[in-house]
Amino acid sequence: MNNKFSIWLKTYLNRRILVVFMLGFSSGLPLALVGGTLQAWFKTSGAGIILIGYMGLIGQPHVYKWLWSPLLDRFAPTTLLDRRRGWMLLMQLAIIAMIVGMTLFNPDSTISILNFNIPVLLLLALLLSCFSATQDIAIDAYRIEVLKPDELGLGAALGIEGYRVAMIASGGFALILADKVGWQVTYLCMAGLMSLGILATILAPAAPNRGNQNNKKLFNLVIASFKDFLLRKKAWLILLLIVMYKLGDAFSHVLSTPFLLDLEFTLTEAGMINKVLGVFATLIGVLVGGLFMTRVGLYKALLTFGVLAAITNLTYMILAIVGKNMEIACAAVFIENICAGMGTAAFVALLMSLCNPKYTATQFALLSSLAALGRVYVSPVSGHLVENFGWAAFYCFSAIIAIPGLFLLVYLRPQIDPRAEVLSVADSTAKILDGAQVRGI
Repeated sequence: MNNKFSIWLKTYLNRRILVVFMLGFSSGLPLALVGGTLQAWFKTSGAGIILIGYMGLIGQPHVYKWLWSPLLDRFAPTTLLDRRRGWMLLMQLAIIAMIVGMTLFNPDSTISILNFNIPVLLLLALLLSCFSATQDIAIDAYRIEVLKPDELGLGAALGIEGYRVAMIASGGFALILADKVGWQVTYLCMAGLMSLGILATILAPAAPNRGNQNNKKLFNLVIASFKDFLLRKKAWLILLLIVMYKLGDAFSHVLSTPFLLDLEFTLTEAGMINKVLGVFATLIGVLVGGLFMTRVGLYKALLTFGVLAAITNLTYMILAIVGKNMEIACAAVFIENICAGMGTAAFVALLMSLCNPKYTATQFALLSSLAALGRVYVSPVSGHLVENFGWAAFYCFSAIIAIPGLFLLVYLRPQIDPRAEVLSVADSTAKILDGAQVRGI
């Protein structure tokens, strides 16, 4: 047994696997810095909920990154490194520059459009989001190219673990740190942590040179993948389902940090509850969801998890009615994130099942970008709903808005059931963990 374990360690715990974990950390770190953490910074500076809601649009580059991904296949930014590592290093340096630049501006309690600090800070955050999305393209491509076939499962799992650790650092830990030393120092610390990504890029073995693709062939490939999908029966309704299925979750999560701060939880408490506990619960949910699917199939898992996710959104409504209560807050975040994680597992499996093996990469990138539409564009609507109706009514609405997606799921069962093949636990869980960073699904 010990000899087998030793062989396993020598086979899989190599430089490639370690680098993939570190690059997962580099990929996940910027996400909260332009999301929940930035929202908390503005909230504690006196910003209104409507402005904070519109800040969700900063995440748009992650929706449209597939538009410029062919450029990263075509060009190498430097001759010192191979194409993939060259793009990773360039984006990591740009991310650090943007984070450091953000520390030079501070939204104070006098929130006004005339406050020069605010538009500059938001512009830097948008650029940070662009560079982060581009880094993700390079890292995803590098991971696929550098790992051996028998390392893909472990590499995918460790990549997402690094991603989630980074979210805890830039989400939960950042809020706790900001409570002690302030936002500027906190963002400087986050910029320092990005050096782990640079270290990973330097340590990373060179990716195999696949050569440049022909522009015409690349264009034809994209057109063919679109055509293949849209010619399917009820294709447009399937696309609508992709947007609608996680819409309730998108509403419940988009302003969760400002919600806790509105209830007068401290930054430290909000960081521990919403980010550390929430991410931990999501990982449990993803694993449980993957195991559950192997027993009941994809359609039943989608329906079950969808209903649970809608119902558990109401736990936030209860917290809004009760007010600040640590026990209820922890229970609400833990239960809701577990159910959301299970829904993510089934949803990512659905996206994978919808992809034609001939166009897997292209179709999955397009479908996952479509899935991110809700997360990005519900944010401005959420701010207006909270401003006009309050938090309790908002979270009640987040449960109701999930119902149309469930009805659409039932209607499309004939299109989903034939593809609902039960995957092995080892294979499907690794793929689901990898897809769970469908940035915010």
